[in-house]
Amino acid sequence: MSEVASGTSKAPGSIQVIERMMSLLDALAASPDPASLKQLAAATELHPSTAHRILAAMTAARFVERQDAGTYRLGIRLLELGSIVKSRISLREVALPYMQELHERIGEAINLGARHDDEIVYLERTSSGRALVRVVYLVGGRAPLHLTSLGKLFLAADGPQKIRDYAKRTGLPGKTPKSLTNLAALEKELDKVRRHGIAYDDEEAELGLKCVAAPIHDEDGKVIAALSVSAPADRHDPEWADLVRQTADAVSGALGYTGKQK
Repeated sequence: MSEVASGTSKAPGSIQVIERMMSLLDALAASPDPASLKQLAAATELHPSTAHRILAAMTAARFVERQDAGTYRLGIRLLELGSIVKSRISLREVALPYMQELHERIGEAINLGARHDDEIVYLERTSSGRALVRVVYLVGGRAPLHLTSLGKLFLAADGPQKIRDYAKRTGLPGKTPKSLTNLAALEKELDKVRRHGIAYDDEEAELGLKCVAAPIHDEDGKVIAALSVSAPADRHDPEWADLVRQTADAVSGALGYTGKQK
């Protein structure tokens, strides 16, 4: 019996489960047709009861789909995650040269972010090299949508009911005395964002730090990301708004956006 089947792997228990899950995913990927439990257990050298338990957990998470005949195939969740990874990798590659050019023009940090559920995820950032303010959100970091200029652009693209739902789900937590923590104030701010196509963070995520952001659209006109400039409040320049908008529009154009929603 193999090391995996006998359960004598040297990896800690949690790591061992992940390794077994990956072996099952690899076996499913290698099978052109839905595979039975017996076939998967043989391919991975797992005990059938162990394979069945892990497959049940992966089915619940939609990484695997169980067919009526008792066979298994890769699940739709993998396709969803793959599409997200693909879009973000290509987005970062397209956006980075434009971000660097903008950074060279104004000398401040440029941020690229995308929405994930109720948060902004920071995908890329150019450092200003002279920031005196501690920057809370670095690459890979997350922040509530309503606290950032990037996030406000996504909320502004939502309808009124979705915004109310967001406020109810999150409770609109604040980080500073300037944070928008009630629905009426947030709705008023988002109305400005829609009218001007630009969003601001006026020390709402961190005292002493201001940001201005513009949306990035895909070829269908959907807001898929946003660019922002962040800098200490005493260095903030209102003229950056046009520069950020121009840069975001250039990235949108490189992604196939023509200025019209399909």
